[in-house]
Amino acid sequence: MTSTDTTRLYHALPDVLPGFDHIKRYWDNQHQIFAAKIIQGEYYVSTHGEMISTVLGSCVSACIRDIHLGIGGMNHFMLPDSARMRDEWRDSPVDMALRYGNVAMERLINCILIQGGRRERLEIKLFGGGRLLDITTDIGGNNIEFVRGYLKMENLRVESEDLGGEYPRKLVYYPASGRARVKKLLRLHNETLIQRERTYLETLRNQPVRGAVDLF
Repeated sequence: MTSTDTTRLYHALPDVLPGFDHIKRYWDNQHQIFAAKIIQGEYYVSTHGEMISTVLGSCVSACIRDIHLGIGGMNHFMLPDSARMRDEWRDSPVDMALRYGNVAMERLINCILIQGGRRERLEIKLFGGGRLLDITTDIGGNNIEFVRGYLKMENLRVESEDLGGEYPRKLVYYPASGRARVKKLLRLHNETLIQRERTYLETLRNQPVRGAVDLF
């Protein structure tokens, strides 16, 4: 029996914080670490040294951690939140979800703070925002503009970023150390990702607007 088999048999997944039970978590054989995988509209915070991964097209992910505690996480949002964009997005297929970027940032940061993090110790890295969809609105560019403006307004400094371009990215993040790895993917081989984004936009267009979102 290999060490990997032993880990899978005798080591359960680390405890998960309340509210994250729906996130896909598993033992990653390649990296020999417990991992969480998030998709559009999700975020995850780890207190146990897990790896967090996602694949980004037009979406943006912020990787944020407390540098002293090693507690941190990642979000994945597709839609910006800016009142000045309402007219621009009125006739687009995503006019119902302008708050998603704001919710993603607020909840990720506040969850880290609830676990003992401090704003002055937050390390922030940004990724994604590619222009993949052949539509009038530059979703990736709007996401980049939003997240930069949001962090500036909150007086939070960005440690590093890999934003824009015309290609998707595979992102892997280790909150305990702050290490982030990005693999740029050839657009030619990522029609599945592009179709997934189109489907997601259509879902949002047909999704009824619910009540206000409570931020904690």
